[in-house]
Amino acid sequence: MSILGVEVPDSRPVFLVVLSVHVLAGGVCVVAGGLAAAAAKRPGRHPAAGTWYYRSLVVLFATALVLAAMRWSHDAHLAGIAVVAFAAGTVGRQARRRRWRGWLRWHAAGMGGSYIALLTGFYVDNGPQLPLWDRLPHLAYWLLPALIGVPLILVALARYRRPALRRQRNAVRPARRG
Repeated sequence: MSILGVEVPDSRPVFLVVLSVHVLAGGVCVVAGGLAAAAAKRPGRHPAAGTWYYRSLVVLFATALVLAAMRWSHDAHLAGIAVVAFAAGTVGRQARRRRWRGWLRWHAAGMGGSYIALLTGFYVDNGPQLPLWDRLPHLAYWLLPALIGVPLILVALARYRRPALRRQRNAVRPARRG
């Protein structure tokens, strides 16, 4: 069965309903995660988008498990990716909410890693049917999200580390006499 040019591997009504919810949750994750990553890290847009991201990630995770269970022999690897995305997102969320020691690194790595896993799952499952992506080797679907996402996370961590180091150095320096 084909929907909008994408081959859907199962036509059972329950599968199609769960798939519809899954696709909607995935779309919200992609948009909200992108907004959270691009927003200034202060009250307002960043935590609001992050909350939308995490809540839709919960739905995406649950529906991914249902879909994988319905076609386990074909989709077990997608359930594994969903577990990684959900676990990483949960670590990122809990680090921020509970203010773990070094919470900023845990938060950024967890949420960023979750987003990378989310995109990996999408490309592994749909890459062969997407224009241009269908020309890439299968291994690219697994590696490209991380090859792009990990350096971005590292740059973000370095950027947020610099102001903290400056504050630390300024606190140690004695005040100048005028």
